[in-house]
Amino acid sequence: MQWGSIGKADGLAMSIEWTDAGVVLGSRSHGEKHAIVELFTRENGRAAALMYGGASTRGRPVLQSGNLVTARFKARTETQLGFFSPCELDTAFAARFMDDAAALAGLASAVALVRKATAERQAYSGIFDALVVLLDALNAPDVWPAIYTRFELGLLAALGYGLDLTACALTGSTEDLAFVSPRSGRAASAEAGAPFADKLLRLPPFIADPSAALAPGDVADAFALSGWFLERRVFDARGEGVPDARRRLIETLGYRGML
Repeated sequence: MQWGSIGKADGLAMSIEWTDAGVVLGSRSHGEKHAIVELFTRENGRAAALMYGGASTRGRPVLQSGNLVTARFKARTETQLGFFSPCELDTAFAARFMDDAAALAGLASAVALVRKATAERQAYSGIFDALVVLLDALNAPDVWPAIYTRFELGLLAALGYGLDLTACALTGSTEDLAFVSPRSGRAASAEAGAPFADKLLRLPPFIADPSAALAPGDVADAFALSGWFLERRVFDARGEGVPDARRRLIETLGYRGML
């Protein structure tokens, strides 16, 4: 990443320039050949700018949602739209999954969550790195749904709403964690949480212990866990619902027996 900001002493003129890796969140046509592009960049966060030729036959494949690019941003002021030039394709993640509806749904959901949950022009390098790992894993159908749920829990943590899964909130034990309080986001062991099981969220073993094997229903429980806190701690607070793309992902995974 390269950053530059040059301004006159009176503040009447200023130029801003940076180069960064980014994941395409979306684009829309601007005139016949150009496009307004929104990227989620590693060091400069979510940023939108004009890309000349972005709506052309050559530009459209680069701007598929989920693609990893390297872009150079230029603008006169911080409030100006600015433009990306160049915006070069690094990894065409979207093209990998054109025949895999489930993977495309995972890509669309992850992109929608990042687009809706992150603040504009604020860096979230951890979320960016986790998103790239997820996109790279989408060609591994046996494991990526579980990785996706970990991505959602990581997103919560990066936004300041992380769950405390280190020890049982009732006993302090770090063993056999099996539940999460929907109010506090703290874990409870199987024994301590059993009397309140109908009021607690299930904690799948693979979330508490990365080495644990996946069992039937674990991914569904992980989606329920992350979804509960995404809805109440992130989107309800903003007066918005969880993006529909996430609901479509869960429906697709359920239909394919991947939950």
